[in-house]
Amino acid sequence: MNNLTLSDVIVDKWVQDGPVKMDDLLGSVVLVEVFQVNCPGCFFYALPNAVKLYQKYHDKGLVIIALATAFEDYDKNTLENLELLVKTGEVIGETFKALNQHGLLVDNSKLPWKLPFPVGMDRVEPDNQPVTDERVLSYARRLLEQFDRLPEDQQQAILNQIRTFFEQKIMKAETFERFSLQGTPSAMLFDRKGQLHDVSFGQAEHKQSAIEQLLAQN
Repeated sequence: MNNLTLSDVIVDKWVQDGPVKMDDLLGSVVLVEVFQVNCPGCFFYALPNAVKLYQKYHDKGLVIIALATAFEDYDKNTLENLELLVKTGEVIGETFKALNQHGLLVDNSKLPWKLPFPVGMDRVEPDNQPVTDERVLSYARRLLEQFDRLPEDQQQAILNQIRTFFEQKIMKAETFERFSLQGTPSAMLFDRKGQLHDVSFGQAEHKQSAIEQLLAQN
């Protein structure tokens, strides 16, 4: 993963403020926020936090891109629902249920805030690759650097989970898989040279300090 760069981020379609050429972003610190439209946590804290980071650091050289992906709930995490979100602010599925329950929507189904940066969709295509022992083991080793040092029973449990995941997986999201992301929300932070600096999953408390560190570098 350490050899991955900003150019490895694939956007199948831009739905707001695009297209953006990744090579044109060299010289800036780039934060790619990866989310799913049917992901309550993405809308509870990850995306609102990204908006705050944008407001605070955009003028200092930070570029933020929101990249929608789909590794589950393929009927909800669609390009059409992403376009609906960007155009009207309307949320769907579990995101709607959770935000509505907490009184965080306006006009019954819409966000009270907008994403002020480019938004795109990951390349999501049918996954016809056979589920082999080699594929499962390779994925486990990419996901967990310490996999081979784990007790055998833990290794087998992980392999069983991954095999089940692959057997249920009918689509593949290119950027999500290329960066071995664990779920959503995830964030990928790139330095001014386009080199991958950090990948985080969930509520990443260190994200702001990492951004400040990279912005301070020439």
